Amino acid sequence: MVSSSLIPRLWRICGALFAGTGTIMGALTAHMPDANFGAGGRAMAHGAMEMQMWHALALIILGLTTHQKLGRLLAIGGCGLLLGTVLFCGGVYYTAFSGHHAAHVAPTGGSILILSWLCLAVGWAFRA
Repeated sequence: MVSSSLIPRLWRICGALFAGTGTIMGALTAHMPDANFGAGGRAMAHGAMEMQMWHALALIILGLTTHQKLGRLLAIGGCGLLLGTVLFCGGVYYTAFSGHHAAHVAPTGGSILILSWLCLAVGWAFRA
């Protein structure tokens, strides 16, 4: 079992930071000139911003609703949401603004997000 206070607090803090930076990315995506984006980059950046905002909300809710002892699968799932969001959205933002692909960063982040949601589902399914 993992401490019930530190990790949910981290999720709330990072969720709030993701929401704040997601708002900034939304403004940049909406108002920057097309020349600041790679080919198709505005749509890519918008998609990454939406993904970031949804996962920001998920982390905040997860952090607010996690009480008592935190099971291993829930801890892995929540921390995976954090890491996966950074990798996925960061990789997509990089590609959107530079026009160059960030190797396997975004797909790795996306895979971590999928596995994290599965960990959360299993953790909640078997929680006493």
